[in-house]
Amino acid sequence: MEKLLHYIWKYKLFPLRPLQTTDGQTVEVIDPGTLNRDAGPDFLNAKVKLDGTVWAGSVEIHQHAADWYAHGHHEDAHYNNVILHVTEKADRPATTQDGKTLPQLEIEIPAYLRDNYEELCRTTDYPRCHRVIPQIDTFTVHSWLNALLYERLEQRAGRIMERVRQLQGDWEQACFITLARNFGFGINGDAFETWARHIPWQAVAHHRDNLFQIEAVFLGQAGLLDIDTVPKKYRDEAIDDGYYPRLKQEYDYLAHKFSLAPMEAGAWKFLRLRPQNFPHVRIAQLTLLYYNQTAGLSHLLEAATLEELHAMLSTHATDYWQSHYTFGCPSHKNAKALTPASLNLIVLNTIVPLLYAYGQAHGQDEYRTRAIRLLDPIKAENNYITRQWAECGIRVDSAADSQALIQLKKEYCDRRYCLHCRFGYEFLKQNHKLK
Repeated sequence: MEKLLHYIWKYKLFPLRPLQTTDGQTVEVIDPGTLNRDAGPDFLNAKVKLDGTVWAGSVEIHQHAADWYAHGHHEDAHYNNVILHVTEKADRPATTQDGKTLPQLEIEIPAYLRDNYEELCRTTDYPRCHRVIPQIDTFTVHSWLNALLYERLEQRAGRIMERVRQLQGDWEQACFITLARNFGFGINGDAFETWARHIPWQAVAHHRDNLFQIEAVFLGQAGLLDIDTVPKKYRDEAIDDGYYPRLKQEYDYLAHKFSLAPMEAGAWKFLRLRPQNFPHVRIAQLTLLYYNQTAGLSHLLEAATLEELHAMLSTHATDYWQSHYTFGCPSHKNAKALTPASLNLIVLNTIVPLLYAYGQAHGQDEYRTRAIRLLDPIKAENNYITRQWAECGIRVDSAADSQALIQLKKEYCDRRYCLHCRFGYEFLKQNHKLK
């Protein structure tokens, strides 16, 4: 119930009668402060008027006043600036490390609020608040989805900027690593990022005009030129078709020349993977994309429309991989090109956060604005998350909507952060039982 007390304090859902501390001081909450998600008091920079005197500082909240001592706050100097101790039951005085006795305010949790909160905690439905969704006005829904979209963009941009920091400011390399990660399309995302970090970029740059040598380095650094990675039933065919031995010989030469060490091939996942998503094929597509030099950071930053980005990112497998999924295993000959749906996913998961991060890092809002505009022409993702919210009555038209709902699911619903969600707020404030 302590979280619910935080919620009551944050939104000032107090009883209509005047507030008083346990020692009779009148209380007026001018500003409840900012919720502190780190160590220290629960709310920072609060303003409270006690018997006409305004106090500024921190507020600590517990279900029982005795929790102040159970949590060791009476011995922690970080709690010396607490101006008010809020509790459901003030069962003992609260003193600070420097000897002050704190004023205490008992808060009563309204029955309807307690019932609604317990229902949210108890239900296994998803979304838990589904019964209130049809009653929420359109403006509230759209404003919350908009906030969630920006929250998701900030998170994804943050991961890219962390990559840039790790690479000592190399945005070009961070761009390729981000792109490569998303060529894993979820299942092999981690493996593709590991692979991209194993690419010796200075060495590859010396051979950028040779497609075969680039492919040799790319597949070799992926650990996929080890004969043990070829399924046993295809090993003889792989050796006999000539391409594998030539590629292996070229990689061995370049590995010796540049002192290369491949990643562990065991990182790649093949189970229940569609053949067109095999890492061999995806790496071949990235090889051609790198060789053609159409998807470098400078080009991507210049693209103004979704169509331009599709043209830049369009790629297909190199010649051998147009008719193979792995070494020695022939397939129906086709270009194994990225589909429009796959290109949209690459734009959504790579280009949009990349533009947003670049604009944020360089103080250029035009890139962030362009990133958000790119979401409008992309059709909303069709997955179980978007379908369930659509069943609740929320329209899901574009990728902006689906990205917001994915953020809602992962960061709020899955973590049971209903008290921090605007839909949860609407559910909790109902003072009657929903039918």
